[in-house]
Amino acid sequence: MNIVRVRHTKFYLFLVKWTHKLLQPFGLKERLELLYWKLRKYAEGELHNDHYVHFYTSYFGLKREDYVGKQILDIGCGPRGSLEWIADQANTYGLDPLADKYLKLGAQKHTMKYVKGVSESIPFEDNVMDIVCSFNSLDHVDDVSKSIQEIIRVTKSGGYFLLIVDIHEQATLTEPSAFSWDIVQRFQPYIQLMRCNHYEGHQLWQSIRAAVPFDHDNPSPRYGVLTAMFQKY
Repeated sequence: MNIVRVRHTKFYLFLVKWTHKLLQPFGLKERLELLYWKLRKYAEGELHNDHYVHFYTSYFGLKREDYVGKQILDIGCGPRGSLEWIADQANTYGLDPLADKYLKLGAQKHTMKYVKGVSESIPFEDNVMDIVCSFNSLDHVDDVSKSIQEIIRVTKSGGYFLLIVDIHEQATLTEPSAFSWDIVQRFQPYIQLMRCNHYEGHQLWQSIRAAVPFDHDNPSPRYGVLTAMFQKY
């Protein structure tokens, strides 16, 4: 990357960061996120969730039975009912700043519990979650460092953290946290990285299924997809 591009990228990140801070009191980010889901519901008629089970289970080498009777937290869950496939819904929680708004998009029909909140301040006690998941949400948070601390805090010793996230160098209003592939190192040494994959593409689920390895020798700026499985010591 040449020096002109470095300066351009730094200025862009600076601009997005401060634009985000200035507009945050007006809830623009949340409004844009909610608009996205309203448009998805309009396009689909009903927000489907059939694709989730594969990514929570077999993709990471887990089984449906591994979730039964466990405390499960999905961070940035969205309104689709990401945990509805779990047989035992007693302790399944979806955390999202828009949780109350999702009820009008069909989430009131789901048996999983929607909790309004942010990952920088997770409203659960220490060491209570057997499995914590963040699928397509970590780059949407306002403070990655605080979110990582909170994820580690609420995960039980021996528990798992599952991560699927876009990797991109330029922040946006709805994806204000742009980070690189080494994001996994920020979870260590508190939790152990068990498996990790880098894929080409911007469409998370399709990119993972296509399984095209990210070409790190290609210097062109573009999105990639990172998946990782951690276990807390």
